[in-house]
Amino acid sequence: MFMTMMESRRFSKSFVRLIDDCNSMRELKQIHSQIITSPYLSKSDNLFLMSRLTFFCAVSDSGSLTYASRVFQTTDNPNRFMYNVMIRAYSCESSNRDEDPRSLVLYKQMLLNNFVPDCITIPFILKECVSRLDFLVGLSIHAHSVKFGLHDDVYVRNSTINFYTACGLLKCAWKVFDEMSKRDIVSWNSIIVGCLRSGELDMAHKLFTKMDKRNIITWNSIITGMVQGGKPKKAIECFHEMLALREANNMVYPDKITLASVITACTSLGWLNHGKWVHCYILRSGIECDMVIKTAVVDMYGKCGNISMAKRVFEDIHKKDVLAWTSMISVYALHGHGNEAFDLFDKMVASGMRPNPVTFGALLTACAHLGLVDRGRWYFNIMQSFYMIEPTVQHYACMVDILGRAGLFDEAERIFTDMPMAADVFVWGALLGACQMHGNVEIGEKVAKHLIHLEPLNHAFYVALCDIQAKAGKFDDLENTRVLMNERGLTKDLPGNSMIVVDGFVYEFSIKGSSDIILDEIKSLLYQLNKDIKADQDTLLLLKEHRWRYMASPAEGCKFEFSTKVLRDCSTAVFRSNTAKLVKKVSESAVN
Repeated sequence: MFMTMMESRRFSKSFVRLIDDCNSMRELKQIHSQIITSPYLSKSDNLFLMSRLTFFCAVSDSGSLTYASRVFQTTDNPNRFMYNVMIRAYSCESSNRDEDPRSLVLYKQMLLNNFVPDCITIPFILKECVSRLDFLVGLSIHAHSVKFGLHDDVYVRNSTINFYTACGLLKCAWKVFDEMSKRDIVSWNSIIVGCLRSGELDMAHKLFTKMDKRNIITWNSIITGMVQGGKPKKAIECFHEMLALREANNMVYPDKITLASVITACTSLGWLNHGKWVHCYILRSGIECDMVIKTAVVDMYGKCGNISMAKRVFEDIHKKDVLAWTSMISVYALHGHGNEAFDLFDKMVASGMRPNPVTFGALLTACAHLGLVDRGRWYFNIMQSFYMIEPTVQHYACMVDILGRAGLFDEAERIFTDMPMAADVFVWGALLGACQMHGNVEIGEKVAKHLIHLEPLNHAFYVALCDIQAKAGKFDDLENTRVLMNERGLTKDLPGNSMIVVDGFVYEFSIKGSSDIILDEIKSLLYQLNKDIKADQDTLLLLKEHRWRYMASPAEGCKFEFSTKVLRDCSTAVFRSNTAKLVKKVSESAVN
């Protein structure tokens, strides 16, 4: 008996080595057949080898989940390890949402066979619940983790936090996070991502600053989250902090995701110089640029106004995908270079690349900017008839814009009746813009009132309606609209502001107020310019009567007003030109 057991162990170890060295399913099937036919293996050793076979088939890159399922189903009394392996494999595969997920079915079978789940089982079941956003099942799994005494395990807690944040239940995630006696970096990352998903950007950044150790996932989460949450400046600040800590031997380097997010932040802010710096950093650091980064760089240069650099980066891309082509076409369309956009589209098609819906959106935008109605109709038609792309609401908005700019209001209104979906604010907004352009008061009033009905708290539609009513001389209606705005407490959402880059630093001026230090410097400079220009005799040749006034207050920010009456025989353009030259002359002499 003892000799038989020793012989079984010896054969079992040999088979384990064969499985570990296996490189293909063909080899594994041969090993499997030998295990089945071997008369020297005990039941326990046979079960152990079946579990190793299942693990290889389910987890290995050269494995087969189908074969793993067969091994599992044909094994008598599979152990908990085999259940965990199969649950893990099923939770990682994409299955039909209309069907019961196989991982959950197997989990129920596991419980029926009196197997207690462990700290490996629960996280993968919760992962399945996250992929399906199945709140009720996930809640039950959380209850099971408490019932079976697994709720204190850090991996189970992290998975639970991730589940609740994915379902939008930040308070539940916070409760789990607060109850953790031991937190690892995954715990912090999970709750930070949850805050970002819920729009709690300030809370996410506060947690981020409390972390002692951060990995690349932490940095990417906070930077990407800030960009997507509408705080690109904060994202760039985090990026610079990352670089500064890297210099202090932090050893966390930006990766492709980091850089793509930072480039997107520069694009949304219009910070061309900063975007250039990031591009140079990518080239200097030797990071391999994938198509996402290259496309982001093209988009950044284009939207920041440097079309030539966008074209240069685009042409340096050897294997262009549809996103790269579309990005460059969009750049041309954005700046009104319609012919270049159309030529590039022809080259794209000639290269064998199939356009996508975004490509046609860019082409229709170019047609709208150039007033090319027939060409716009043609692109809209071939998109459906030749490329079999169903128009989205954005495409219909572009067509309304094209027709509206051309004054074809009847055809534009027919678009609304032909649309298979309800028109959104973008479609109605395109028609409203056309009415304002052509002074179509009748349709414009109807459209503006409809938009106000759709979004009663959007101040822009009230402003547009006021503009239409003022131009039509309907001052009573205009007053009623303004009263309605006041009753609803509507004002401009964002204060007027502007930015200027000086020596690499970005200075922002807002009607709400700016930095007191900067304002003091500007006051001093304007006072000196005022004094120097008054002393310049050239000014007397242009002005019959002049008055300089400087105004600076918290409400108005910094404003320099030059009021003047120009000689009757001098045009305003000449006056402005000479004044600009005079300011340039005075400022240059001050520098020298």
